[in-house]
Amino acid sequence: MISQSPNTTIGLLLSGGLDSSILLGHLLRQGRRVRPFYVRSGLCWETAELDALSRFLKALDCEPLDQLVVLELPLGDLYNDHWSLTGTGVPSAETPDEAVYLPGRNALLVIKALLWCHLRGIDQLALAPLQSNPFPDASDSFFKTFSQAMNTAAAGQVETVRPFSHLDKREVMLLGRELPLELTFSCIAPRDQLHCGRCNKCGERKTAFREAGIDDPTRYVSLPCSTPSTTH
Repeated sequence: MISQSPNTTIGLLLSGGLDSSILLGHLLRQGRRVRPFYVRSGLCWETAELDALSRFLKALDCEPLDQLVVLELPLGDLYNDHWSLTGTGVPSAETPDEAVYLPGRNALLVIKALLWCHLRGIDQLALAPLQSNPFPDASDSFFKTFSQAMNTAAAGQVETVRPFSHLDKREVMLLGRELPLELTFSCIAPRDQLHCGRCNKCGERKTAFREAGIDDPTRYVSLPCSTPSTTH
């Protein structure tokens, strides 16, 4: 549960995947006005992801939902020939969590969204990492320290909140079962704007629907394959 702030608008980092999309629906149900942010970095799945996200937002269109803000943060000069930029050697569904770790990902995502909130009087920014997220930049200590540093740098006070940090994937899926989850997007190797069905994220997506007991409405290019756990 998120405490209501004096400013009823809350920022939300929104990727268009299951977790952040369900968090959007959750916040709207709580009566919050939501300003969604998408950070575009030149990663190989972003065109398909943004297309799906626009359709999801259109389906949820309601008065408390503000227009999506797309923030530009190109990473070609940092990640160079990394698979996330080239689309070559994308981790498959059989790979462990570590295979999809993107260095500094949450710091890079949060910094521009936090500063946007500082400059425009929004005092909370929500993210959707789950209880099972194993990466160091999804920890309580990371977000506490990072938020404090940003508040000092911007001479203001914006709180980062993670409403799903105590929940597992199944619990989150059940929270969002009434949402148009077929419009969410989770693939890191899309083909013709569709889920490939074989990458690490597609594997996680299939597992999420199966373990929640929800029919998977996703259109995958390939046949089902074995599935891993949470990705970053």
